[in-house]
Amino acid sequence: MFLAIDIGNTRLKWAQFEAAHPGARMVAHGAAFLETIDQLADGEWKHLAVPTSVLGCCVAGEAVRHRVEEQLELWDVHPSWVIASAQEAGVLNGYDHPARLGADRWVAMIGARWHVLNEGPPRPTLVVMVGTAVTVDAVDAQGKFLGGLILPGHGIMLRALESGTAGLHVPTGEVRDFPTNTSDALTSGGTYAIAGAIERMYRSLEQRCGAEPVCLLTGGAGWKMAPYLTVPFRLVESLIFDGLLRIAEQRAIERVRR
Repeated sequence: MFLAIDIGNTRLKWAQFEAAHPGARMVAHGAAFLETIDQLADGEWKHLAVPTSVLGCCVAGEAVRHRVEEQLELWDVHPSWVIASAQEAGVLNGYDHPARLGADRWVAMIGARWHVLNEGPPRPTLVVMVGTAVTVDAVDAQGKFLGGLILPGHGIMLRALESGTAGLHVPTGEVRDFPTNTSDALTSGGTYAIAGAIERMYRSLEQRCGAEPVCLLTGGAGWKMAPYLTVPFRLVESLIFDGLLRIAEQRAIERVRR
């Protein structure tokens, strides 16, 4: 059994698989808000089959990671945590300082690369994660990470406007082509700002590589953006888990070779 853990800025997502390789059957999964992760060992994890290995990525800081490690003491297994490196599992890191790249972005790109190669010939890939923050990362057909964007998610945008502008409040508006009230204007503005960033990077990657990219959309709020993108894309909710499975598989192969 393999346990994959994705600790984001708001929630911890986990999934247990029968084996540590992409495509392995998922046998259990769940999520918890960071405020409640201290209940995992006595709650959702209590009845899981004992994992033989645990691999995770964490962007919420060391304190949160240590809290999760305390919950993992339920089993006699030592977790490993992904840190972005110069290269791994067929992806080359083009960041100026590779280790400073967010672990979730790195893992998602590795998962996306596996999807593309599993489905056909190499193609440039745009990896979009929509959550508390939004990231839009470009990978060329050879598997090199060229660079990416970070921008605030819907919630952060709206709270920033609320705190910095008199008379505005977080709305429950709809996305409209031509908003005619403040709530719709705020919701539409945030949605189209994210969509515009995605589409701009898509065109830049297409021009850079001379080929139409594959656009993979993931993240807890990815489904919210799906109706408003004008470039071809596919929603892959499991992208980070796929990346963790691919990394676990590659590391196991390298251990055998050594």
